[in-house]
Amino acid sequence: MSEVQQAGIRTDDRVRVVLATHNKHKLEEFGAIIAQRMPQVELVEYDGPEPVEDGVTFAENALIKARVAAEHTGLIALADDSGICVDVLGGSPGVFSARWSGRHGDDAGNLALLLAQVADVPDRHRGAHYTCAIALVRPAEDGRVADERTVEGEWDGALAREPRGTNGFGYDPAFVPDGSTHTAAELDSDVKNADSHRARAFRAMVPVLHELLAGE
Repeated sequence: MSEVQQAGIRTDDRVRVVLATHNKHKLEEFGAIIAQRMPQVELVEYDGPEPVEDGVTFAENALIKARVAAEHTGLIALADDSGICVDVLGGSPGVFSARWSGRHGDDAGNLALLLAQVADVPDRHRGAHYTCAIALVRPAEDGRVADERTVEGEWDGALAREPRGTNGFGYDPAFVPDGSTHTAAELDSDVKNADSHRARAFRAMVPVLHELLAGE
């Protein structure tokens, strides 16, 4: 019996993977992306502790979350850390995107502060991009880490002047992807999940998952 089977990771022809987040929006978005690309993966909702994200890069924070989730559940863990990087702000909010206004997870406050900070910036200088780092951690039987990987994806665009749309969260109502006149929050879920920073990062993670599961 393989290590994955012993750990209760594989059930029949499906593989159980925990997504290290308590964010329902993120769980739904990742679920849709994974269903499109790896339907054999059963995404498990995480109910464990939430670690302090004190990394200075997206990849570091994603690894912090994935390690804790893998240790807590004994399952292969995926975690992401993502945010918006605004050119004129030198790449900020960056890793501080979720707490830009001072309180973690205050989407409305974060967005309002960011738009106020760039209110006088002309359109030609309102470039921005979303970055997503995804970390994968596979636990060993003894609770240690057997394997860990990170990948990243970026989604280029610019900041709108006013929020538009309701099909999104975070900075989506103000982020206009390159080649579009709509904000990310105005896009259909299928369109966004095919091209977002999370979708691009997960595309990079797919061969890693295939490599991991091929040996089981």
